[in-house]
Amino acid sequence: MSTETLALHGGPKTITRPFKRYNPIGKEEVDAAKAVVETGVLSKFLGCWDPDFYGGPKVQEFERACEKAFGVKHVVTVNSWTSGLISAVGAIGIEPGDEVIVTPWTMSASATAILHWNAIPVFADIELETFNLDPKSVEANITPYTKAIMAVDIFGHSCDIDALMEIARRYNLKVITDTAQSPGALYKAQVTGTLAHVGGYSLNYHKHIHTGEGGILVTNDDEIFERLQLIRNHAEAVVAGKGVSNLSNMVGYNFRLGEIEAAIGLEQLNKLNGLVKDRQRTAERLTEGLKGLPGLRTPIVKPDCTHAYYVYPMILDVDSLGVPRDRIYSALDAEGVTGLVMGCANIHLLPMYQQKIAYGSSGFPWSSDICHRDVSYAKGICPVAEELHDKTFLDFGICAYHLDDDDVDLIVSAFRKVWRNMKTLVS
Repeated sequence: MSTETLALHGGPKTITRPFKRYNPIGKEEVDAAKAVVETGVLSKFLGCWDPDFYGGPKVQEFERACEKAFGVKHVVTVNSWTSGLISAVGAIGIEPGDEVIVTPWTMSASATAILHWNAIPVFADIELETFNLDPKSVEANITPYTKAIMAVDIFGHSCDIDALMEIARRYNLKVITDTAQSPGALYKAQVTGTLAHVGGYSLNYHKHIHTGEGGILVTNDDEIFERLQLIRNHAEAVVAGKGVSNLSNMVGYNFRLGEIEAAIGLEQLNKLNGLVKDRQRTAERLTEGLKGLPGLRTPIVKPDCTHAYYVYPMILDVDSLGVPRDRIYSALDAEGVTGLVMGCANIHLLPMYQQKIAYGSSGFPWSSDICHRDVSYAKGICPVAEELHDKTFLDFGICAYHLDDDDVDLIVSAFRKVWRNMKTLVS
């Protein structure tokens, strides 16, 4: 069998060894966690108005360090980014029945955080270049009931935050940025995720920096800052002692980050710039190696932006190639390119939205009087996102691996081998 024969057709694989798992945890994090354990103070939060309402020394040190690193006035840490999104939606004063515009290309928590407060997600389409919310589609979806926009800085690239903030100004809306996948990326020399009314980052294990689980909320708004802290830590038990008069959404939770996670986060924060630069170098080498392959669009980085490459997103021109995406995927997978994903979850097509069932079994909140109109989640409302998912999008999960130059060269070799043999994949 020729070495040029695709592995899918019985030839030899291009990549015969597994890639090294991404793991930025080192001795610094081990020592930091050990030091916390030895103090015996693993958490110091109290769910009442008390000096310890704000948490222990490592939580507060981590928050102050994040304020400096991200260039924001206020940071509130939480035990997960899902908790962060729920806190953010509540903190901006969303009322039951309010509509919040969100992208369909995101993790499901972005939209369920809206539902959590009995508000209504409205899905707008995405840009073909960056896969982020398309400002034109956002504006087209605004109604008298719209109160906020939740933008997601997907895959490592910022949304068009200037355009979205201008729309918000004209329509008196709040903007939340879900920058879970893009810490360390820049937008016009400013840190992505810091330019909305409230934003933040995930510290989940496969993100650029991680504490196992966790999240970082950022804001320059004093009132939102206080409300985030209250929602994080049993607001209903704290407002009286703290003298808070606005009780809207003061339904508190235990969204508190532990001292061990905060200590690890401090060490990870010190590494963030280096980790992002390593990922950028890997992605740029991959882009250079794939240059010139017909029918393959590698990531676009818009002017005045940088890309943090949580994933490496590509688009296949399957019509010009004459081969469906699943055949190309199978051929690359057979060559040993693990970590490829076809499509991205169009969350408006999840059963929750298709059947409009969330709380209980009778369709609440859509079936209730708080829902002002019949919001459509039908297939076809987000044509760009849907065609990408169904037909043309392919990503490589660069976040899962630590790739050296040899690994990248092998990936490039596998792609080029498949492209040289593309005609053999025609059904």
